[in-house]
Amino acid sequence: MLRTLSRLALLCLLCLLGHVPASAAVGDTAAQTVSTTVAAFNPTDATDAFMARLTGPARAKSDAYAEGGYWLQFWNLLLGVAISALLLLTGWSARIRDFAERRTGRRNLQVLIYALCFIMLTAVLSFPLMIYEEFFREHQYGLSNLSFADWFAESFTALMVNLVLMGAAITGLYAILRRVPGSWWAWGSLASGGFIAFMMMINPVFIKPLFNDYKPLPDGEIRSAIMSLARANGIPADDVYVFDASKQTKRISANVSGLFGTTRIALNDNLLNRTSLPEIRAVMAHEMGHYVLNHGLKHAIAFSMLILGGFLFVRYSWNWTAARWGTRAGVRDITDPAGLPLLSALLAVFLFVATPVSNLIIRTGEIEADLYGLNASREPDGFAEAIFKLAEYRKLQPGPVEEFVYYHHPSGYSRILTAMRWKAENLQ
Repeated sequence: MLRTLSRLALLCLLCLLGHVPASAAVGDTAAQTVSTTVAAFNPTDATDAFMARLTGPARAKSDAYAEGGYWLQFWNLLLGVAISALLLLTGWSARIRDFAERRTGRRNLQVLIYALCFIMLTAVLSFPLMIYEEFFREHQYGLSNLSFADWFAESFTALMVNLVLMGAAITGLYAILRRVPGSWWAWGSLASGGFIAFMMMINPVFIKPLFNDYKPLPDGEIRSAIMSLARANGIPADDVYVFDASKQTKRISANVSGLFGTTRIALNDNLLNRTSLPEIRAVMAHEMGHYVLNHGLKHAIAFSMLILGGFLFVRYSWNWTAARWGTRAGVRDITDPAGLPLLSALLAVFLFVATPVSNLIIRTGEIEADLYGLNASREPDGFAEAIFKLAEYRKLQPGPVEEFVYYHHPSGYSRILTAMRWKAENLQ
């Protein structure tokens, strides 16, 4: 906008000062206009102006939602460890294993039966916290549009998907434990990376449509703008999809996801209905940045390395913990599926402690995608406005330690400041 105004000002000056030589009028006036405009625009002041738009109860509500999420991470860890302890110390875990062994002599099927029972029991025992976290709390902060019946139906669908995918993953992990007991942690982390890549490939095509209807975005200015961005940035997609997230939430979102021919460009109807074209262009360019910069594969590799650290932690802590709690619970050794509660508790503790590392992996990718999106869309104001809307459920201006530990995206303040810096450097 400022660049356009500068050009209009130059045309007016040329008309009024026709007696001035053209080269002098254009060159001197342009230099003065650019210099004055850049000097007048201060990225920090512009960012502070955004911050000033969210004050009082609205700011307190946004901060409270984010800070409550920090505590929920801790409570989820405690509940998970407590459920694992309950299954071990009551002997339920060993009894489920014995039940599986009576049903079949095949080790993989025994593990699968145990895994399905473990997932179901864990889901039932964690259900009260899940209701609060995903239903009541979301309604308390005005973020959910689901009735309880609809929320329960979606949660049940998610559980069924989890049974299939996690049941297969656990069965595979125990097959590795039995076949290569000395190096299971290395092969397990490699298999985990493959599993993450597999999930990325099937998620847009097979899993997401279980929860939302995906329809081609009708022809028009928005579709044309998104497809133009896609072509300019080498995205191998021939359509744009819109999905009905408004039935679930008020959040805006979009994604460019998939691997090996399953790439899909999608935006939710909240983004379509609550934002302007510059905002949509900025958000979609950010999402395309993730694709072009290969963040999916990079994250799969990075998280498989993080899981490697978790498996090594399990390996070196197993003997000590199993001797104190596993043996009296009837766990024979690390290849025994009855020890899954102990294995999962150890892994959960490691991943909780490693939260800053996992957040750093994601946050680094988000920073890169922000910069890519700004350069691709050239919509700093649109990007800033879209980020400001996320303040409905993200704390805009956390402290540096708070952001490093808990934030998997850059804070709203830092993202808007990035957009305003880009704007200042590209005014001419």
